[in-house]
Amino acid sequence: METITSKCVLLNAQAPDKSAAIRLAGQLLVEAGYIEPGYVDSLLKREQVANTLLGATVAIPHGMVDDRHLIRRTGVAVVQIRKGVSWKDGEPARLIVAIAAQSDEHIALLRRLTRLMQRPESIEMLVETDDPELIVSALADVPAAPAFPAPVALPWPADAEATWTLDYPNGLHARPATRWAEVAKRFASEIRIVKGLEFADAKALTGLLSLGATRGDTLNIAARGSDARRAVDAMLEVMQTLSSEEQADAERARRNAMAARRQAPDWLPEQASQTLYGLGASPGLAIGRLVHHAAQRFDIEDQPGDVIADGEALEAAVLKVRDALSVLEAETRSRLGASEAAIFAAHRELLGDAELLRDAMVQILRGHGPAWAWQHVIKARVEKLQSLADPLLAARATDLRDVGERVLGTLLGVTRQRMVLNAPSILVAEDLTPSDTLQLDMRFIVGLAISGGGPTSHTAILARTLGLPAIVAAGSALLAAPEGSQAVIDGSVGAVYLNVARADLDRAEAVVAAQAAARAALRESRHQPAETTDGHRVEIAANVANAKQAAAAIEAGAEGVGLMRTEFLFLERDTAPDEDEQYRIYREMTEVMAGRPLIIRTLDIGGDKQVPYLNLPAEENPFLGVRGARLLLTRQDLLYTQLRALYRAAKHGPIKIMFPMVTHTGEIEALRTHCARARAQVDGPVVPIGIMVEVPAVAVMADRFAPLVDFFSIGTNDLTQYTLAIDRQHPDLAAQADSLHPAVLTLIANTVRAAKASGTWVGVCGGLAGDPLGARILTGLGVDELSMSAQDVASVKAALRGESLAAMQTLAERAVAATTPEAVRAL
Repeated sequence: METITSKCVLLNAQAPDKSAAIRLAGQLLVEAGYIEPGYVDSLLKREQVANTLLGATVAIPHGMVDDRHLIRRTGVAVVQIRKGVSWKDGEPARLIVAIAAQSDEHIALLRRLTRLMQRPESIEMLVETDDPELIVSALADVPAAPAFPAPVALPWPADAEATWTLDYPNGLHARPATRWAEVAKRFASEIRIVKGLEFADAKALTGLLSLGATRGDTLNIAARGSDARRAVDAMLEVMQTLSSEEQADAERARRNAMAARRQAPDWLPEQASQTLYGLGASPGLAIGRLVHHAAQRFDIEDQPGDVIADGEALEAAVLKVRDALSVLEAETRSRLGASEAAIFAAHRELLGDAELLRDAMVQILRGHGPAWAWQHVIKARVEKLQSLADPLLAARATDLRDVGERVLGTLLGVTRQRMVLNAPSILVAEDLTPSDTLQLDMRFIVGLAISGGGPTSHTAILARTLGLPAIVAAGSALLAAPEGSQAVIDGSVGAVYLNVARADLDRAEAVVAAQAAARAALRESRHQPAETTDGHRVEIAANVANAKQAAAAIEAGAEGVGLMRTEFLFLERDTAPDEDEQYRIYREMTEVMAGRPLIIRTLDIGGDKQVPYLNLPAEENPFLGVRGARLLLTRQDLLYTQLRALYRAAKHGPIKIMFPMVTHTGEIEALRTHCARARAQVDGPVVPIGIMVEVPAVAVMADRFAPLVDFFSIGTNDLTQYTLAIDRQHPDLAAQADSLHPAVLTLIANTVRAAKASGTWVGVCGGLAGDPLGARILTGLGVDELSMSAQDVASVKAALRGESLAAMQTLAERAVAATTPEAVRAL
């Protein structure tokens, strides 16, 4: 089916502004039957969220994901404006390529556009042509006669290479790119990440981000140097390790969005002078007066001086800011958490990009002052990021601008001015950097309203962590709102209401008070047990990777550790940890737990977690290969080192040992024999031995496995992917790997029933345990313990305390009897 025809090409058009140009392109799509008329508004809305100027005077307006139901079939329209129309910061667009894509069918078009843009004469020909068929042939999926041959990438003599398909739902954004760069810097070899005809230095964060790599892109990892093979293997390891984290983050965001859409607003005004809509970025309701935030911008005068002195001054400023970011990272980790601290780790990594400083030094050598040179280089990089079509990646320009301005301030001796407030305020800004957000006076800031940005920006993440209601992408109308206006912000709905009636304000104040009381009550009650209204108690534990996380989980209300993931001791290093190192780590865990329950899972390498230095054979499908207990039984050097360390640590506090990926009863017998031998070698105490229930075979035959072990722990993530035959990292199918599928719940019910019959304790340590609905269903099925992320502990405890076991048992029965995950959620 054709996605572009000559009827969808408008030559030598005139448009006073980009909105008019977008409407012209949208009308072409409407008339050709590609879209419903309402999708034109979606094209315009996207422009408020992100800059769609791709570069080389080419713009690619496209609609919002939520509006894809308005697309009848994938189509493309082109508006040629030879004189150009101002698009972003005065930059012109002369070729407007509007895209209405139902899925990823437009990727071939974007690839073709990218190739054309690498040859400016090709774009110029399309801008000046009077033949619509030339444009059609250049952009069509399968052109009859290609107008321009694709340029061939120059060969690069790599010593080691590998190919990997990016499966991060949000593309390569700052946090995973930071990890990539950190790993690359451990090696002497030159490392390149190649995407199509472009490549980036793997050690340069800004270069990685500028690739604009999105889900489904095939990347080539190439290295040249003495340790090239090890470098490529390490890069593959970190890329694949991050996949599960990225998938989990995206799935959590998807479910949160679904929940938000199903929930009716707690408050809506009956009368308001104006309503400003954006996108909800952080939930909650707040009341305050609008206060406009003036972003700190530097008007730099070029003042060249002594070349050597200027270079040293710039380098000193960069180093000083990097040190300050390290302090800020530590403070943020202590105050808010590791995820939020990672924002400033990414900022520090941006300043570690040698190309930034080198390019600025080149400008100084050309006779420019250090401040001008630095601003010039940062501005060019920011503009390149902003020009990317993917709004998530384009939003990372804010982070680069933030660190760039920090360096300028240090270089010029200018400190950030803190806003002085004395009343509850809703801060209005065009954008806020993460540094700006942390400078806010939390005594008086009650909400954030941003005209640009997106819900995945680092500022939005910080707002959610700080508990501030926030909206983003509210457009220029927000900036025009009068300062000092009384307003109500609803971060759940994504709206700001101005000058609401007194009666509405009274109702809003009541809702705000109720929300604050609920949050306070949740925190105050976090250490109370999860005891149902009819007296049944469920143990609530946390999933952790180290002693620091365990301490934080206990502070958050966890009563124990239901899963310590020991594989993180083996990742991102060149050799396996020896027995003494592991012993020290496990002993530290027992000391932190101070007698509380502690389940330590043995090494779970394989699947999405690969370790190059173990020299394991490559597998076509590692999730179905040698992983978990299967690996330990074949690599007894790893098994005995870990078991001896665990039994030594068990002398200092109670430990349970849990084996992953068990499939056969014979494996349990073999593992018990090895445990007895390792215990004797170190004269350790007897400890409970259990297994993960994550393979359907074990769940189906749970009655035969239960008598052989001391406990079960159901891993719902892997059990779901194996039951539904869906790779939970698959870019298109991961969202369907839903643990609330009745088939998965049926297997859990069977496992619990068999465990109870033999007196075997059973817990759940997968993602389903941390979902309040999932926790209620699991409790109704009869599990003894739920283990989850520390951040979910208080809310799950509250959910279980608010209902009777009898009601949850009825809920569980109905869930198992349902036919779809959606039907389960509807309960």
